[in-house]
Amino acid sequence: MELLSVIDLDDAIERALAEDVGHGDLTTRATVPVGKRGRARIIVKEPDMILAGGFIFERVFTMTGSAPEVVKLADEGARLKKGMVVGEFHGELAGLLTGERVALNFVQLLSGIATLTRKFVDAVAGTTARIVDTRKTHPGLRALEKYAVRAGGGNNHRFGLDSGILIKDNHIAAAGSITRAIERARRFAPHTFLIEVECETLAQVDEACTAGAESILLDNMSLDDIRRARVRAGSNVKLEVSGGVTLETVRAIAEAGVDLISVGALTHSARAVDLSMRIENA
Repeated sequence: MELLSVIDLDDAIERALAEDVGHGDLTTRATVPVGKRGRARIIVKEPDMILAGGFIFERVFTMTGSAPEVVKLADEGARLKKGMVVGEFHGELAGLLTGERVALNFVQLLSGIATLTRKFVDAVAGTTARIVDTRKTHPGLRALEKYAVRAGGGNNHRFGLDSGILIKDNHIAAAGSITRAIERARRFAPHTFLIEVECETLAQVDEACTAGAESILLDNMSLDDIRRARVRAGSNVKLEVSGGVTLETVRAIAEAGVDLISVGALTHSARAVDLSMRIENA
C-alpha cells in the first residue's frame, strides 16, 4: 500500500458505502439475526487475474460492523486462477453482507487494472522500456487506481498537475512556441524538476532538444519516427511514447529504444475482473 494512505482509502470507502447503503441495508436487517456470525469466502471466477486491493475487504467489513477476522488473504500482485480463494473472513454476517457489493466493486476494478497492467509489462519484458499510467483515472479514485498499476508491475506517471511539468500542445499554443514554453517553465520550476515536452513531429523534437528539454513525450508518432526521434534526441534525453498504444504494438514501440510507454487504457479502459462472495454459517 506504499502509494495509498489510510485517509485516501477510508474516504473512498465511506463515499461508496454512503452511496450503496443509504439509510440502511433493508434486506439484511429483515433476514439476518443480529450478532449471527459466519464466514465469507471470495472466489476467483476469471481464468487468470492479478490481485490488487485485497486488503480492502477487511477495511470495508470493519466499517460495516462485521468485526472481521482475516483467515486467509492472497498477496497483493499474486496471479490467481479460476476457483482459487482470494480471501476468507469470519465475522458478523450482517456486516459481511452489507459490505459485499462495495468491497467487490473496489477489488474487481483494481484487480482489473493490475491484470491489464501485467499484460503490458510482460509484453515489454527484456527491453529497457517501462510501462506507466496517466491521469486518465476515474474521478475520486486516482490514488487507488495508481496503486493498482503498481500492484500489476507498472509505474506511475504524474499523480496530479502539481507533480511535474509536462508541456503539452495547448501549453505550446498558449506560450507561442516550444522554445518559449520551455524558457518560461525553466524560470518558474525548481532546479529539481524535470521538464517534459509533448512533440507531435520530428521538427518539434529538434526544437525541444535545442531548447533544453530533459524529456520528450512522442505523441501518436509512427514507429519509424519514434526510431528517428531516438537518434535525434540522443541518450541523455528521456523519451516517452503515448497515444494509441495496444498490446499488439507495445513490444515494437519498446524495441524502438524509448524509456517510457504511457498507457491511458490501464485505468480508463481496464475490465473489472469477476469475483464472487459466498457466505457460510458459523
